[in-house]
Amino acid sequence: MDVQEAARGVISFSFNKALRQSVTERLARFDLRRHVDTGHLKRAAVAVVLVEAEVPGEAAFLLTKRTPRLRAHGGQWALPGGRVDPGETIEQTALRELHEELGVLCSTDDVLGTLDDYPTRSGYLMAPVVVWAPGVTLAPNPAEVAAAYRIACRELFREGSPEIVAIEESDRPIIRLPLSVSTVNAPTAAVLYQFREVALAGRNTRVDHFEQPVFAWR
Repeated sequence: MDVQEAARGVISFSFNKALRQSVTERLARFDLRRHVDTGHLKRAAVAVVLVEAEVPGEAAFLLTKRTPRLRAHGGQWALPGGRVDPGETIEQTALRELHEELGVLCSTDDVLGTLDDYPTRSGYLMAPVVVWAPGVTLAPNPAEVAAAYRIACRELFREGSPEIVAIEESDRPIIRLPLSVSTVNAPTAAVLYQFREVALAGRNTRVDHFEQPVFAWR
């Protein structure tokens, strides 16, 4: 079993072949929705990277804190990713950005599948790509990444998570995820919540109706 009930009802995920297989199968069964490119959104891709946690044998995902010097979304919590270059697939973009930002080199054989596109307020259509990356050493690029963290997958199942909050500026609620490092907002929170629901829990859950906080609209 990749999901185990630990003491006191805490869910844990083992980083092993069984987890890789179950995530791959769940993503393959998922009724994926790709948004039609209307021409006004720029294509982008992010990598949801499964790695071994600081606790040996436990599964985690990679999360970055963007350097505050960046012109766009400086200082925000993010998944490795960026704009799709001409001629690239979303998988190629996610792998390239993962290498450029964190020094992690993976191949298309390490791609387990994809999640729904997520349109952002800042003008991007973001495609999440799930990647399996055992035995990696992180080497954050200081030009883009202030810090990188391995967050245990069980943190996505914290009590009270996700937080769904109404805001005056929109008729759609924002989504937030409380994690050990910080409370993370959409679009990163939306992607990670769908990863939790689809890849880890096996549920067909949509997230593109969730809003982003106003500070992320720029």
